[in-house]
Parts: sequence; structure tokens; C-alpha cells
Amino acid sequence: MSDYVEGKSRWWGWGNLDQRFDVENRENLIPFLESNLGMDLGSERFSDPNLDEIELPEPLLPGNALDELGKLCGPENVSTSKFDRVSRSMGKSYRDLLRFRMRRIDRAVDVVVWPRKEDEVEAVLRLAEKEKLAVIPFGGGSSVTGGVEPMVKDKAGVISMDLARMNRVKRIDATSQTAVIEAGALGPEIEEQLNAQGFTLGHFPESFDHSALGGWIATRASGRQSTGYGDIEDMVLALRMVTPRGVVDTRKVPSTAAGPSILQMCMGSEGFLGVITEATMRIRPLPEVLDYRGLIFRNFAAGVDAVREMMQRGLVPTCVRLSDRSETALAQAFRSTAGPKWKRKAENAALKILATRGYSFDDGAFMVLGLEGERETVEDMKAEILSLCRKIGGFHLGASPGRQWYRSRHDTAYFREQLINWGVMVDTLETATTWDNLLHLYGEVRNALRAAIEGEAGESLVACHVSHVYREGASLYYTFFAPMAGEGEEEAQWERAKRAASEAIMEHGGTISHHHGVGYEHAPWMRREVGEISLKAIEAVKRVMDPEGIMNPGKLIPVG
Repeated sequence: MSDYVEGKSRWWGWGNLDQRFDVENRENLIPFLESNLGMDLGSERFSDPNLDEIELPEPLLPGNALDELGKLCGPENVSTSKFDRVSRSMGKSYRDLLRFRMRRIDRAVDVVVWPRKEDEVEAVLRLAEKEKLAVIPFGGGSSVTGGVEPMVKDKAGVISMDLARMNRVKRIDATSQTAVIEAGALGPEIEEQLNAQGFTLGHFPESFDHSALGGWIATRASGRQSTGYGDIEDMVLALRMVTPRGVVDTRKVPSTAAGPSILQMCMGSEGFLGVITEATMRIRPLPEVLDYRGLIFRNFAAGVDAVREMMQRGLVPTCVRLSDRSETALAQAFRSTAGPKWKRKAENAALKILATRGYSFDDGAFMVLGLEGERETVEDMKAEILSLCRKIGGFHLGASPGRQWYRSRHDTAYFREQLINWGVMVDTLETATTWDNLLHLYGEVRNALRAAIEGEAGESLVACHVSHVYREGASLYYTFFAPMAGEGEEEAQWERAKRAASEAIMEHGGTISHHHGVGYEHAPWMRREVGEISLKAIEAVKRVMDPEGIMNPGKLIPVG
């Protein structure tokens, strides 16, 4: 079902209205941030907007296009309501959340359509091409790169095609361990249907509750357990994608040598070529055991060595996440202080003893290690990995820190809502590189962010972790905080930080995106990312599949 329901959904931000981040039971968190940012938190710079505060022009739709859409999909599956249009006109990037709080939408979609089957998707695209309407495929709306925002200059109107009513697991093949899943299915809907038959997809991004299969595939997403289960492109066996010039239907085979991969071309296409309607996904039996635990290393470099060693020895965990010094200290501040006082005192005493041995959460590197699978396999793998980490200087903290991370792994996005209202710039960005370059790239991007932020804000907190790990290298995921710039300068402040980090990534051997995608925010760096000839090849495919340019205009390809 749709992830956007009036009165339930936080359309200006993350998630649902009945969910919030528990600050009260994290007594150290606010003092930690105030100390690092040099500001007092608690006073409201922004308030949550009301829908009636948003000015929205009347829908721009030619002739009887609205009636035609109703005939194609059913009038109950077409809407021009203010709530439906506003909630699908921007995603969840810092820039998006900032503009919502400023009561500003630069360009709204004109109509929302919910097709129920692939035939209706095809019919809507035919109508859109005839009437010169742009079409933006919409899954959960969790894009942080501007992927769902209308960027339209020469079209008569904009359709947001919400696939929420195409949300079924259509077939499960237990013999081949595959499932045919419609593209509008949200993460919880997929897992509920698969789990009932004893399977899992194993894709659990931070946006899991509020993102859909089609969006995952269209942006080449990665889940937090991707080290063991693979990135989304590793899970896709085949897919169907409706383009304005026909349906791409890739063959359901485990591998093929039949020329360049059309499947790979469709993955990562971000609605720029067509609408992914369903995919045949590789699934796995539900794990017997989920074992998550914590370790700490004396420094980030030692932890990186441990992660590289385990991967290159074939000791592949389901999840491994290594925080640098700043994120380790932040993780400690995030730790819940709920529960009996004696328990907290005991934990603090243990941390002090650890610090005397050189394992400090102020200076060290915290690792989350997750193993899932059959009990015997998990136990054997755990023993080998812990032995390796111990030899490299890691200290095993036990299961409690891992369990706490696992329980709260989808909660932190809610805290961003409160921080922005308090006047904190907070955003994330990510990249990836090979092991030989990882520490160099880590330092260069961190320094670029600090220089861009501190030149005007005076204080900042830049934290990073290694995750989404491979034999050859890993992803670097940054979170940065700073006091927000003065009124009218907030967006420009963020743009300077984003540009500085992106330039450092390109200059020092990273990729402009490991798993967030391109949208329009990363498009300016695509020429440097793939090269001129490859960019022309992408444009040529666009001309074949979407000659009138109706599919998600302004994304993926740099303008000018």
C-alpha cells in the first residue's frame, strides 16, 4: 500500500507522525553535540509545516488529460489533491527537508497516478508521450539525490507514477530460490510475504520501511547486510521495464554471455529510461541465527586492516561496519541510558578499564559485526573472525552493543528531523574505493568537508564509517553536522559542503555514489565518473527508448 497517507505520514520529512527519535533516554547525546558544534540545542529555528501553508498552483494538464488518466487507471487511482501532489514533489535529502520547512516547493507534480498492472503503465506512457507530459516513477520517495523532483522545462505537465498498488510477491520458486516481485512493494511488504514461505530477500537499507523494490533497483541500492547478501544488483535475476517504445523483458537465467548486459543497463537507470514494473529476485532461506556483536580497535587504520583481512581470507560476515574516531564517540553518545542505574554504572566502569588498556570510545574505532545463517556455520565463522580481529588488536565487547545497534538501526533518520528544526545542518554522503586508496580518500573527503563547513560555521562534526565491504575495497559513508548558516544562506551552505566533498571524491579516486544514486544532485559529476564516450552511449539509449524525453527529465545526465 502507499507509504503516504494524509494524517499518518510526515510528508515534509521522514516516516510516520507516530514515530519519533527517543532523545530523552540518551542523556549524553545532546551535550555531546552541543560541545562539538559550539551551539545550544533545543530552541526551534524551524517548525513543522502545515499543508495549508504550502502555496501550490493549479495542476498544469492539457485538455482532457485528467479524464483520460481516469479512464486508463480508474478515477480512484488518479489524484490532484494537495496532499498527494506535495508529498510526491520532493524526496528526503537535506535540501528537500530544508525547503519543506521554508514552505517552498519549486515545482510540484501536477497529478499522481497509481497503476495497478503493467498494461496501465504502458497506457499512461502512451498518453504522456502524446500529450507531452513528463513521467516520474515513484516508489517510497526516499531519494536523497533529487531523484523524484520535477526538473521540467519543455513539458506540458508532470505525472508522478506511484507504483504502490503494484506491491505483490507474485510467485515464489522454492526450487530455484527466486521470487517474482512487483516494483511497488515496500521493504516490509516484501519481507512479510517472503517470510511467510520461509525466505528473505536480505535487502535492509536504512530506508527499508519507506522504500520500494523498484527504487532500490533503479538506484543500485545497498542494504546494511550487503556484505553477506550482496547489493541489490546481485539479487536481481531478471526484470521487466516499460519504456515509451516498448517493454524490456530480460531473460530469467542465472548468467548469460549474450552480449552487453541489458539487465545491468536497466539497473541504475533511475526512471530515466522507463518504469521498472517487476523483477525476479534471488531469495534465501530465513537464517536460523542472527548474531550481532561489537568490537573496538585502538584506531581506525587497525580496524580497516581487520576488515580487509577477513574479506580476503574468505571470512565474509553478513554485516560489518567500522566507525572512525568521530563516529565512535558519536555512537557512544547515542547509547541508551535507560534502565537501572547500577547497570549504567557497571558499563561505565568497564569502559574506564578498557580505556586504561588503550581501547577508548573517545579515540578508538567501534565495529559492528553481524553474522546470519545456520547456527553451526555462524559459530565457526564467528570464532575465526574474532580470532583474526584479536591478532590485529581488536577487543571483543560481546553481543550487547551489536544487539543495541541492530534494534535501533532504522531510527536515526528521525533524529535528523529534530536537528534541522533546531538549526543544525546534517546530511550524509557516500563513496567507495579500493583498499589501497581507502585511508587516503577517507582523509581527503573528511578534510574537504571540514574546510568547507568550518570556514563559515566555525564548528563541525564530520563522522565516517566503512561498510558495504568487498574483497577489493569498501564504501565510505560520511555524516556531517554544523550550525546552520544565517537566514537565506542555508541552502548555499549545504551546496558548498556537497560540492567540496564531491570534488574531493572525484580528485582522489572514489565514485560519486556507491548506493544513493545520481538524481540531479550528482549529475554534474557524471562526465568525470564515466567519461565522455560512455555518457554519449547513455544518451543514445535514451533516444531509442524515450525519444520524446518524457521519462524523469533532468536526471542522471549533466545539463550543459
